[in-house]
Amino acid sequence: MSRLSLALKVAIGVLMVDSIIELSFVSSMVAWLHLTASKGFEFNLDGSTHPLAGTPLNMMVDQGHTSNGAAGTAFVLIGLGGILALSLRYWSRKISGGLGTFSRFIYYLWVSVNVPAFLLTTGALAYVFAVTNAHEGQTIDAHLAASLNGAPYPSDTWTPQNWFTAVLRLDLVSARDDIQSHLRVMRGWQYNLIPMFIIQLGETVLALWEFVNWRKQSRAPVYGEK
Repeated sequence: MSRLSLALKVAIGVLMVDSIIELSFVSSMVAWLHLTASKGFEFNLDGSTHPLAGTPLNMMVDQGHTSNGAAGTAFVLIGLGGILALSLRYWSRKISGGLGTFSRFIYYLWVSVNVPAFLLTTGALAYVFAVTNAHEGQTIDAHLAASLNGAPYPSDTWTPQNWFTAVLRLDLVSARDDIQSHLRVMRGWQYNLIPMFIIQLGETVLALWEFVNWRKQSRAPVYGEK
């Protein structure tokens, strides 16, 4: 096995680990939003306690779906697909006929999807940070929230990160530690897109480079994997 092939396999493995982390963070956030935050919170204002809906009326969730899609694509198509494609490529040198042609087709297909998969991660990174930063610094009007009697907060549009940052600025009765903990998870999947982007960039370059190298060597009468 060449150093280039080894580097590609290592990059695939690292990308799979990082994409699983991303998927886990997003799934944890979604579960908490539905199971815990949906029950709402309470805050103090002017000597009285008021209910607050766990999520606002205009919660933006597309950035979470985009990140989840990018991570899922990286894990399934590039990670698991890469393991399958490289294995089939190895065996295609030892078999002939339709099965060998099919094995090489799967490998070519996998190489070709590396670029759009990387572009999906790039788009997710840019989109998530653009949307989150655009809503940075928003605050909840405590008097408006108190008047809603637990109905979803209607003013502005929010990302999960910005909403719960604003919630923490209220005089909460309880749940502060829980919100802070899950806010770190939300920040985690946002910022984990940066290493995922870097890792996938390296993996994509290695996949294309190794493909060109393999094509050159496969024309020669050699034996074993190239």
